[in-house]
Amino acid sequence: MNFLLQEMPKDRVEELESRIENNSKQLDSIVNSIIKPYCEDLDEYVLFVKDLLKDGENPPTTQELEDVCLNLSTRIYFASGMAEYLGIRDDIAKAVYKEIYNASRNSLTKGTVADKDSIAALHSQEEAIISAAYTRSYKIMKAKVENAQELLGSAKKVLSHRIQEESLTNLNGGR
Repeated sequence: MNFLLQEMPKDRVEELESRIENNSKQLDSIVNSIIKPYCEDLDEYVLFVKDLLKDGENPPTTQELEDVCLNLSTRIYFASGMAEYLGIRDDIAKAVYKEIYNASRNSLTKGTVADKDSIAALHSQEEAIISAAYTRSYKIMKAKVENAQELLGSAKKVLSHRIQEESLTNLNGGR
């Protein structure tokens, strides 16, 4: 691969990088518009927790950790369901892409198999991009839910540790 890059003119590499970056920005925008309504509540709450943890000198209180556990659990519940609705849209986007691709492919009477495949791919390019956007959105949503579950698990461990420490302190102080 290094050999190919050495032989490729620098301006061509830059042109391709620019094209990739521009197309990526467009796909990012599509993905963000798809995913925002599904995970906005979870994202906002995770940012709230992040802010809560920011001050290392004043860690969250036990009450705040209890609230985090309850609120995060609730948001994960709803986000998990929303992820599955997003999965449905992903499945439909794939079906629409295949429908357009196959209709285009089947309408061609002349040409080689490779020619027909290329033309069908070109005719269904927008559907392929939207399908890819829904696939990425679904994966992002699932990852956010999994990461929120990890955060919840961490909060539960800290809360459990604090409760144990308080119990030991009360036992030792009560003697």
